Amino acid sequence: MKLIGAGLATISISGSGAGIGILFSGFLNAYSKNEKLEQKLFTYTLLGFALTEAIALFGLMISFIILFAF
Repeated sequence: MKLIGAGLATISISGSGAGIGILFSGFLNAYSKNEKLEQKLFTYTLLGFALTEAIALFGLMISFIILFAF
Protein backbone atom coordinates (compact mmCIF):
# COMPACT_ATOMS: atom_id res chain seq x y z
CA MET A 1 0.00 0.00 0.00
CA LYS A 2 2.94 2.32 0.66
CA LEU A 3 4.12 1.92 -2.93
CA ILE A 4 0.68 2.70 -4.33
CA GLY A 5 0.38 5.78 -2.12
CA ALA A 6 3.83 7.01 -3.07
CA GLY A 7 3.07 6.47 -6.74
CA LEU A 8 -0.14 8.44 -6.47
CA ALA A 9 1.70 11.26 -4.70
CA THR A 10 4.05 11.65 -7.67
CA ILE A 11 1.20 12.51 -10.06
CA SER A 12 1.88 16.16 -9.27
CA ILE A 13 5.21 15.90 -11.11
CA SER A 14 3.50 15.26 -14.45
CA GLY A 15 1.09 18.12 -13.84
CA SER A 16 3.99 20.39 -13.05
CA GLY A 17 5.70 19.48 -16.32
CA ALA A 18 2.58 20.34 -18.27
CA GLY A 19 2.17 23.58 -16.33
CA ILE A 20 5.74 24.67 -17.03
CA GLY A 21 5.27 23.97 -20.73
CA ILE A 22 2.10 26.06 -20.83
CA LEU A 23 3.80 28.81 -18.85
CA PHE A 24 6.76 29.20 -21.20
CA SER A 25 4.59 28.91 -24.32
CA GLY A 26 2.48 31.76 -22.94
CA PHE A 27 5.64 33.77 -22.32
CA LEU A 28 6.86 33.28 -25.88
CA ASN A 29 3.45 34.16 -27.26
CA ALA A 30 3.23 37.35 -25.21
CA TYR A 31 6.83 38.31 -26.01
CA SER A 32 6.26 37.90 -29.72
CA LYS A 33 3.31 40.30 -29.54
CA ASN A 34 5.01 42.99 -27.42
CA GLU A 35 8.80 42.97 -27.26
CA LYS A 36 8.99 46.09 -25.07
CA LEU A 37 7.70 44.22 -22.03
CA GLU A 38 10.39 41.52 -22.12
CA GLN A 39 11.83 42.13 -18.65
CA LYS A 40 8.45 42.32 -16.91
CA LEU A 41 7.14 39.24 -18.72
CA PHE A 42 10.29 37.28 -17.92
CA THR A 43 10.04 38.22 -14.25
CA TYR A 44 6.47 36.97 -14.10
CA THR A 45 7.46 33.83 -15.98
CA LEU A 46 10.22 33.01 -13.49
CA LEU A 47 7.84 33.58 -10.59
CA GLY A 48 5.30 31.26 -12.18
CA PHE A 49 8.00 28.69 -12.86
CA ALA A 50 9.13 28.72 -9.23
CA LEU A 51 5.59 28.31 -7.92
CA THR A 52 4.79 25.54 -10.40
CA GLU A 53 8.00 23.68 -9.62
CA ALA A 54 7.27 23.95 -5.90
CA ILE A 55 4.14 21.84 -6.40
CA ALA A 56 6.23 19.04 -7.91
CA LEU A 57 8.72 19.24 -5.06
CA PHE A 58 5.93 19.04 -2.50
CA GLY A 59 4.57 15.93 -4.21
CA LEU A 60 8.02 14.36 -4.26
CA MET A 61 8.49 15.20 -0.58
CA ILE A 62 5.15 13.59 0.30
CA SER A 63 6.06 10.44 -1.61
CA PHE A 64 9.38 10.19 0.26
CA ILE A 65 7.57 10.69 3.57
CA ILE A 66 5.15 7.90 2.67
CA LEU A 67 7.96 5.55 1.67
CA PHE A 68 10.45 6.15 4.45
CA ALA A 69 8.65 7.63 7.47
CA PHE A 70 5.87 5.12 8.04
